[in-house]
Amino acid sequence: METFKEQFIEFIHNLQDSICEAVEKSDGLSLFHEDRWEREGGGGGRTRIISNGKVFEKGGVNTSVVFGHLPENMMKYLATPHNSFFACGLSLVLHPINPYVPTVHANYRYFELYDEEGNPVDFWFGGGSDLTPYYFFQEDRDHFHHAQQEVCDRFDAGLYPKFTKRCDEYFYNSHRGETRGVGGTFYDYLRPNGAQNGKFWFDLVTSLGNEFVNSYIPIVEKRKNHDFGEKEKYWQEIRRGRYVEFNLLHDKGTLFGLKTKGRTESILMSLPPRVRWDYNFNPQPGSEEEKMLNILRK
Repeated sequence: METFKEQFIEFIHNLQDSICEAVEKSDGLSLFHEDRWEREGGGGGRTRIISNGKVFEKGGVNTSVVFGHLPENMMKYLATPHNSFFACGLSLVLHPINPYVPTVHANYRYFELYDEEGNPVDFWFGGGSDLTPYYFFQEDRDHFHHAQQEVCDRFDAGLYPKFTKRCDEYFYNSHRGETRGVGGTFYDYLRPNGAQNGKFWFDLVTSLGNEFVNSYIPIVEKRKNHDFGEKEKYWQEIRRGRYVEFNLLHDKGTLFGLKTKGRTESILMSLPPRVRWDYNFNPQPGSEEEKMLNILRK
């Protein structure tokens, strides 16, 4: 069976370097700190954290390459009789200081399963990128989506509608009746089928990863000098609370990382540094904050 282990490891490490370089350039003050770690059971990763910058309050661009044996509950979740696995990926979250700059999340990953003799029996790709603004700008939402759509359309015009619909369904706080943000793309279990081989999915996912900087950094550059005050920061912290709720209650990546004894600090780097939970908070009628909330509820 043709697999893409070495190629994808090289891809995520190169992508980590290029994204960190672009983020540092946009921030203009803070630099990423790298923390290399090893996983008990096999593998490790490179966690890179930026904090207290001019533009970014906190962010992480992490890569991991891990292998070993799946716990029984994860075998059941993946519906597989095989427990020997390999997984690698890049995951990032960037939390800006300015409430007019959206938070962003992206993930690009690759997974393999092996039989008792160590032969690969299955593999698939997954990932996506989604935008979480605090104030709504249609042109920002359109730019973020169009950048990813153009990549998808080069491969198959039917992919983007499926991926963006799945994104809205996945990044949904069902207990609040709200989407986490304004979407993007989300895809999982991309494996060879009758129409597309493994190389097709490898090229698609790596192309989407390489488009991340172009999809997000121009939005940062447009909004990072926008004036804001305490009211806007207050609203940002309220919405960050919803972000935390999703990651801890619903996110499957967080669950997988913790269940397979991944590095807790790296897994939870996605959480924002300052959040707020006010009882029964509702924005002022007719405000920009209410406009944002209504969009998320629709």
